[in-house]
Amino acid sequence: MITTSYKANAKNIVFFDSGLGGLSVLSEALDRLPGENYIYFADNLYVPYGLKPQEDVRRFILGAFARIMENDVKAIVVACNTATSLVVRQLRSEYGIPVIGMEPAVKPAVEHNRASGKRVLVLATPITLNQTKYAELISRVDGDHIVDSIPLPELVTYCEELNFDPATIGAYFQKKLSPYDLNDYGTIVLGCTHYPFYRQLLTELLPPHIELVDGSRGTVSRLSDVLTTQSLLNPQTRGSLTFNCSGEPAYISKLERALAMFRTELTV
Repeated sequence: MITTSYKANAKNIVFFDSGLGGLSVLSEALDRLPGENYIYFADNLYVPYGLKPQEDVRRFILGAFARIMENDVKAIVVACNTATSLVVRQLRSEYGIPVIGMEPAVKPAVEHNRASGKRVLVLATPITLNQTKYAELISRVDGDHIVDSIPLPELVTYCEELNFDPATIGAYFQKKLSPYDLNDYGTIVLGCTHYPFYRQLLTELLPPHIELVDGSRGTVSRLSDVLTTQSLLNPQTRGSLTFNCSGEPAYISKLERALAMFRTELTV
């Protein structure tokens, strides 16, 4: 007989993003917590969020979660920095289950660079950089004023098109980074979950002393801690993965392809 506890443990963990970017976080979870049952939900009807009005994006996200929560869900990972800043508090209040959000990995980057005297460069979407939550984060951790930020909205579009052409993307990065003396920087923060898809290319373009960081590992560590503390870990050795989306169902094939690419071709 299946116990109530086991039924709770066997429920799904939802990973949510506007598109395929959150797959970079899901990939970390698949490695760290392979026994869990996952639903990946992409709000592809409205991707990208980065240049849209905040209130519209908030409405899109909450509408998506009204549909998502029709499933048996034990935890939510908002695998999108923009969505986290807009709705994570409301999701926690409304659904009463663990909700793990994301923020650009500025704090560890600043701590890492403090001793070296190098600066930190944050790459993110315009809506993330314009959020009060981001300003508060910088104010809290950047007492030495070593953080600079660059909006890269086009990179989300490239990623959604599965455009990983070294010539095209390399020229784009060179144009965006050209105003900055990269010798001054020790760490670059990939502040959007789409951006780790370009980690390998960036590694090849950047000076070897620059370290790339993103929030995936910390987010999944937090998920693991919460599941452990609340006795929600699934005891099975291999879980399931289901893809869903808000727009054209053919997008699911793109998600499957993008995840496979991220875990093989695009991993340094």
